Amino acid sequence: MTALGDLSSFELQKIWDGVHVRVLHGDRITLGVVELDPGSHVPEHQHENEQLGTCLSGSLVFRVGDETRELGPGGTWSIPSNVPHEVHVGPEGAVVLDVFVPPRDDWREAERVEQREPRWP
Repeated sequence: MTALGDLSSFELQKIWDGVHVRVLHGDRITLGVVELDPGSHVPEHQHENEQLGTCLSGSLVFRVGDETRELGPGGTWSIPSNVPHEVHVGPEGAVVLDVFVPPRDDWREAERVEQREPRWP
């Protein structure tokens, strides 16, 4: 693998219905550009990985633990390990950038789907 690349050439992977990601894995970190369809829902879940993220476009209602907030472009989240969280996506959909430590090894085997034009700005 080369050290430099273009995210648009990465495989599109399905995480949940209406939630797709293009992933860059390092030895100790995972970077994902997540494309969320309008009105989609990321069900409550939790994972060992610490997660940091920002909304690049669109809108979301994000719940982390007991805190809920509507986020738009520039909105951020910081999710400690094993804290339950979920997302409801706004009517225009959203594109977010997520970073995970340790890496999201479960995403390495996520279903590959047909390529499409990237939705990020």
